Amino acid sequence: MHPGPLYDAHNHLQDAWLTPQRDRVFADLTTLPLRRAVVNGTCEADWHDVTQLAKAHAFILPSYGLHPWNLGNASPNWRPHLQQVLDAAPPHIGLGEIGLDRWMVKSARPDDSRLAGLRRAPMEEQLPAFAWQLALAAERNLPATVHCLDAWGPLIDSLRTGPRPERGFLLHAYSGSKEMAREFAALGAYFSFNGYFLHERQAARREVFAHLPADRLLVETDAPAMPLPPDKVAYPLPGLADGNPLNHPANIGAVYQGLATIREMEPAALAHQVEQNFRRLFGAR
Repeated sequence: MHPGPLYDAHNHLQDAWLTPQRDRVFADLTTLPLRRAVVNGTCEADWHDVTQLAKAHAFILPSYGLHPWNLGNASPNWRPHLQQVLDAAPPHIGLGEIGLDRWMVKSARPDDSRLAGLRRAPMEEQLPAFAWQLALAAERNLPATVHCLDAWGPLIDSLRTGPRPERGFLLHAYSGSKEMAREFAALGAYFSFNGYFLHERQAARREVFAHLPADRLLVETDAPAMPLPPDKVAYPLPGLADGNPLNHPANIGAVYQGLATIREMEPAALAHQVEQNFRRLFGAR
C-alpha cells in the first residue's frame, strides 16, 4: 500500500538500459498511484525519445537538456536544436538535465564504463553551457533540473550571478552540505531525495535531508541509475552485463518511505507535502 499519489521528480525512462525491460517497467508502474514522473533528456540523441514517451504515457512530464557528461560530444548546433525541441514540446515541460560536473574531469577513473566514448568537457566548457541553458529556462520560466558533482562553488556562483527561472529549480539527488542548502533554497532551489541515499554509507546525505525545508522537498528514483539497497527493492530488474544493478522506477514508493522515516513524518503527510511542492515547481497535477 502507498500513502497517496506519488511523484518521481527525476528519472530517465528513455534510457537504453531500460529498453529490454520497457514493457515490464511500464506495466509495473501502472500498479502504483504514480501521478507524475519527470523524464529527463540528457543529449540531442534522446530528446525525441523523451517526447515520444510523453505522448504515449500521460503521467510523463518531459524535460530536455544537455547533461555535462554529454557536452563534449554535442553537435555545434545543439543550442538551436534544444530551442526547437522546446518550441515543439507539449505543455508542462522542464529544462534539464543540465549542470556542472568536476568529478568527471578531476576524479573519475579513465576506464569508468559510464563515461565510455565520451569526451570529458572541462569546466571551461561546462560553465557557459550551463549558464546558457539556465538563462533559457529563466526566459521561458521552465523548471530547471540541475546535476552537480564536486562543483558546488561554481554552481552557486552561477546561480547568484545569472538569471534563474522564477518558478525555481531542482537540485536532483542533492549531495551538498546543510550550509550550502540554505543559500540554494534562498535562490529558489528544491531538493530531491534519492533512494541511493538509503545505503548505510550515505548517512551524511540522510542527515542533510532530515533538516531541509519541508516546502522544498521532492522525491526521485533517477532510474535506471542509483539503485536502492537490496533489502528496499520491491521491483527488481536484471542487472547489466558487467554486474551493475539497475534501478526500477517503480521503487519510488520505497524512496518515499525512506524519506518519511528520516523526516519522522507519517507517510501520508509526506506524500501530501511532496505533491504540493511538485505542483508548485513543475506546474502540473
